[in-house]
Amino acid sequence: MQNQPNVLLICTDHWSSQLFSGLDHSAVMTPTLDTLANTGIRYTNMYSECPVCIPARRTLMTGLSPKSHGDRVYSDRMQMPEAKTLAQVFSDNGYQTFAVGKLHVYPQRDRIGFDDVILEEEGRYEFGIVDDYQHYLGEQGYGGQQFLHGMGNNTYYTRPWHLPEEYHVTNWATREMIKTIKRKDPTRPAFYYMSYSAPHPPLVPLKTYMDMYKDVVDEDVVGSWIDDDVYPIKALKKVAAPYSQREKTLAKQAFYALCTHVDHQIRLLIGTLKEEGLLDNTIIGFVSDHGDMLFNHKMVAKRVFYEQAAHIPFILTGQPLQAYAGQTDDRLMCLADVMPTLLDLAKIDIPKTVEGHSAFSNQMRSMLYGEISEDALATRMVHDGQHKLIYYPVDNYMQLFDLKKDPKETENLSQNPAYQDVKKKLTEYMLGQLNKEDKAWVQDGCLVGIKRESVKETQKIDYSLKNQRGGHWPQPKI
Repeated sequence: MQNQPNVLLICTDHWSSQLFSGLDHSAVMTPTLDTLANTGIRYTNMYSECPVCIPARRTLMTGLSPKSHGDRVYSDRMQMPEAKTLAQVFSDNGYQTFAVGKLHVYPQRDRIGFDDVILEEEGRYEFGIVDDYQHYLGEQGYGGQQFLHGMGNNTYYTRPWHLPEEYHVTNWATREMIKTIKRKDPTRPAFYYMSYSAPHPPLVPLKTYMDMYKDVVDEDVVGSWIDDDVYPIKALKKVAAPYSQREKTLAKQAFYALCTHVDHQIRLLIGTLKEEGLLDNTIIGFVSDHGDMLFNHKMVAKRVFYEQAAHIPFILTGQPLQAYAGQTDDRLMCLADVMPTLLDLAKIDIPKTVEGHSAFSNQMRSMLYGEISEDALATRMVHDGQHKLIYYPVDNYMQLFDLKKDPKETENLSQNPAYQDVKKKLTEYMLGQLNKEDKAWVQDGCLVGIKRESVKETQKIDYSLKNQRGGHWPQPKI
């Protein structure tokens, strides 16, 4: 057991694959992650097969597709499936297993196989618990003050963090993981899951990090298809429409600031592994549950399959993987592959329930299917490694992108005569993957979708300001 590697898996929330200074996005400063990518393996074709928090994390922790684990919406009161989790399999094979940060499972104190969880749940009191970060703030005399900055958890307005730096949730989570690493039983290997909630809103970075980006103006990517008369596209654009250009610029600056803050905190985790004599036998992974449109294509947040929301980072590095240093791997991957990959590296048998593939096996997928939502904004995706097909059943609207020629997805090729064979191939694959509920969109083997007239448009006003938090102490009623 002592020869098996330790594993540190770092997960973030809303981090797109493009958000690295050394890779695709020059505006963001990520020196730590750039180094990890250069000293390990970067997987360039990694996708979130259901780009929203809870379904994505269920896949990450079970190796199951949304179809198998039961959630492709955001079912916040759905318990985990019966399949063994990544943590449980590590534990069953002699590993100590610890998580710090966001789990996003129900019930909230379900450890899903971890020996211990130090929990931060973004102030979700409505599910009946006070998380460990809230307890910490209370013990420091700041009970209930996490949200007195006034920014919402699902909005893109911003201001700097309002409490002393050490009380920021990113700093707290890092310190808790440092303490956890220091408490390791030296006779057994460990699996550490460091789950940062950043850069998920609220966009309240430390002022020192916000100042780094005060002069950054980042141009939005806008596709030529953006004004097509399609119900889902119009509905998705409405979410981002209220923000002024100034507010959008500030939101991007704050978002990048949160990313750099996390990047710098990761350095402390690596430094602790070194100080504890663990670094030479530790595999380090970095991944995210999904990305964020961040006003590209006039959209914001997730729940779509455009690159900014669905294309995510995956990096593996560490002394045990030094033979792979500096490599990139363009195989088509998804979150279901993380569990079998890490177990494979630890020489642990992969449970038969797992549907993903280890990146160190000979199993390669030629197609990837993704699904999100079941309502008027239902979206399905097929990717073959170069081409991506996105389908909106309402208005029976299809998009096709050649990502090698058009990585920013500015031109819809679905009607281009030169791409009809590709379109046919991807469409046929999608037809074979549809859930039984989705087969209502098909007649005589062809997609017919849903007519716009059958969609019930509601003018419901959200008086909650997108689930805005309030005073938050004592524990709210809801």
